[in-house]
Amino acid sequence: MLSRLTTFLHGKLIFGRRVQALAGNIVEMLPPGVSTLLDVGCGDGTLARSIMDRRPELRATGVEIRARPTTAIPVQEFNGRTLPYPDRSFHVVMLVDVLHHADDALGLIREAGRVAAREVVIKDHLTGAWLSHERLRLMDWVGNIGHGVPLRYAYWSPDEWRAAFAQARLHEIDRRERLGIYGPILRWFFERRLHFISRLVPAAA
Repeated sequence: MLSRLTTFLHGKLIFGRRVQALAGNIVEMLPPGVSTLLDVGCGDGTLARSIMDRRPELRATGVEIRARPTTAIPVQEFNGRTLPYPDRSFHVVMLVDVLHHADDALGLIREAGRVAAREVVIKDHLTGAWLSHERLRLMDWVGNIGHGVPLRYAYWSPDEWRAAFAQARLHEIDRRERLGIYGPILRWFFERRLHFISRLVPAAA
């Protein structure tokens, strides 16, 4: 009962604004000339669809551990570790709030770099601010408890993210931390110094 109510309220009060804010930021970060997008851990595909609405030349495909019955984009199931595509299959590979749920986050970042022909876009969380871990745990629980998503609460510091990008041979060329995901009342507690979007290019690109 509590999980259903929480999911309902999250959908009504937060989900729509979050999708629009993330889509707007990601579209502004994508370069011209890209036409294929792989959304890793895409959920129901709403975010990828919103990006496509802003960039009609993009064709998006999603992968999920358990595909939902209804999705806004084509979705293929995968094992959560290995992307079922050849090297350089998509211009852009996107991972939005996925890596802190992954069993092997670094391995999945490497997989994204392998499959991306042009860029990898990562949106995730940051630790290090006041009560950051506690705030992120609450946010994670509210957003995911009704969808059966594994909650590992495995958040990284900025230094840990930089080290992971270096190990995956990805170079960060753009970064945003003010994303506008929440309204004025919730922004200070649930957004400030907790979120980022990185635009990265594979070393061979």
